[in-house]
Amino acid sequence: MVATHPASCSVLLVEDEVMIRMMVADMLEELGYTVAAEAGEIGEAVKLAQSTEFDLAILDVNVNGKVITPVAEAVKARNRPFIFATGYGSAGVPQEYRDRPALQKPFQLETLAQVIASTMNRTPV
Repeated sequence: MVATHPASCSVLLVEDEVMIRMMVADMLEELGYTVAAEAGEIGEAVKLAQSTEFDLAILDVNVNGKVITPVAEAVKARNRPFIFATGYGSAGVPQEYRDRPALQKPFQLETLAQVIASTMNRTPV
C-alpha cells in the first residue's frame, strides 16, 4: 500500500492507553507520517497542541475519564485538522465536534490511511 500525503505531514497523537498509542504511532510511521508529539493526559496534550508544530491531530475522545474538548479547542484555534478516535461510536464525540471525522476503535491500517487522506484533503473549517 502506498500512502499519498504531503512529505512533511506530522501528527499530534493523544491517547491515554500506552499500548494503543504505541500501536497507532507505529501505524502512522508505516504510512509514512511523522509523529510530532504524543500525550496521554489532557493538560500535557493542551500544551503540546498549543506549542508543537504538527499538520494533523488524532485525539482519543476519552483521556483518563476526561473529555478531549480542551485539546480539540486548542487544535481548532490553530486551524489544524483533527480526527477523533473513539470506542464509543459517533455518540462519544463531543456534540460540537460531531462534524469532524472519527475513527471507531479498534481500526485497521487501511482505515486510518483513508480517514487521514480524506481529512487532509478537506478545507480547514
